Amino acid sequence: MLDLATTKVHDEARQGEQFAPFTNDPNSYGKRFYIESYGCQMNFADSEVVASILNKEGFGATRNVEEADLIFVNTCSIREKAEQTVRKRLTDFKRLKSGKPGTLIGVLGCMAERLKSKFLEEEKLVDIVVGPDAYRSLPRLIDEANDGQKSVNVLLSREETYADIAPVRLNSNGVSAFVSIMRGCNNMCSFCVVPFTRGRERSRDAASIIGECRDLFEQGYKEVTLLGQNVDSYHYIPKEGMEADAVSFASLLEQVAQISPELRVRFSTSHPKDITDDVLHTMAAYENICKCIHLPVQSGSTRVLQLMNRTYTREWYMKKVDRIREILPDCSITSDIIAGFCTETDEDHQDTLSIMDYSNYVYGYMFYYSERPGTLAQRRYQDDVPLELKKKRLQEIIEKQNQLSLNDYKKDVGQTYKVLIDGDSKRSSEQWVGRTSQNKVVIFPKQENAEHKKGDYVQVTISDCTQATLFGAIV
Repeated sequence: MLDLATTKVHDEARQGEQFAPFTNDPNSYGKRFYIESYGCQMNFADSEVVASILNKEGFGATRNVEEADLIFVNTCSIREKAEQTVRKRLTDFKRLKSGKPGTLIGVLGCMAERLKSKFLEEEKLVDIVVGPDAYRSLPRLIDEANDGQKSVNVLLSREETYADIAPVRLNSNGVSAFVSIMRGCNNMCSFCVVPFTRGRERSRDAASIIGECRDLFEQGYKEVTLLGQNVDSYHYIPKEGMEADAVSFASLLEQVAQISPELRVRFSTSHPKDITDDVLHTMAAYENICKCIHLPVQSGSTRVLQLMNRTYTREWYMKKVDRIREILPDCSITSDIIAGFCTETDEDHQDTLSIMDYSNYVYGYMFYYSERPGTLAQRRYQDDVPLELKKKRLQEIIEKQNQLSLNDYKKDVGQTYKVLIDGDSKRSSEQWVGRTSQNKVVIFPKQENAEHKKGDYVQVTISDCTQATLFGAIV
């Protein structure tokens, strides 16, 4: 089932991924933890913070849930499907616990805040409930749960950024890493639960971000993605500092890019109202800042955008696209699109299809609207577009995006691009897979007797494509 899109990007291949960062860990542990993660990149980054905290408490990671003393599910409240999946997994883990009574089961993340009483009291599925701002309290909560108490901390914070906790990298390819730069969201989009589950925006100490990115580069990583619900609103004022000392997102982006020209920099996600010319000019000035912007539109109809509380019009968004094209002509733009939001008409839907044509998205995250409890839309509007009509409109959006993607990828045939090698292709160990600055996947054969390895940059000439993949050869 496809449902609600948000400004958070979900990698479907990673949903339910088990945490296993300690492949070559020389330490021995008396206790093991198991984490399954769902949702967006922010949730996976949070699992790395949790792993670091648990590791310091003497827990080692395992991918075998049956040997775990502590089982956590890091959850997402954005989509109905995710909630259904998490509840099923918790039921499975509760059954497993009946054969191993000392095991503790916990829920982390966005669902923890919203469904704490259901999980603890009504359904009795878990022992520990921890919200996104309360991970530092995990050692105390684990002790309480071991003593037989039901432990919960879902308090939201105006300060917590976990700036001083070095994440333990989750299933990393050793090439790319996510770095969280801010938490929470101040945008009250009517369809979205994030402001209620992750709290208000607060920006992480700029020096700690630069330090983490530099450490990653020194460890051999070649790409970092700066993460936030809305990275463009990053605004950090050092302690004892004044507004004049504030670090903007454009300034932060530049400082990360200056670590080394060999370190690629990406970011996600941008709210159209906040991405500035300063950011665009910074991207243009540094070759290693990737030319790809995720710019969620959600709808092409000004009327629907107002109902969504997106704070921009159709025409304003189109001018922002024009500005990106003007300053960064080689930049790819990707988007989120919702089909069938409350009161959406056929005319509104056609506006969405036409803005897709205008923006020429390289790819999009496309869903039909699913009402989420606690949101402004759920309280104010009636979810009145029939499900079959939502599905029909969604299919038209998907077909439109497939054609846009194919047309765009065809333009790359015959061109040569700098590609960062991520590793072996899933198709064959005789092929590399990598990505361009525009975040397009490229598959190309390994060269005989060449010393290329993952993490290397190579020049690849494109010879063929599908709507989602480029094929070529090293030149």
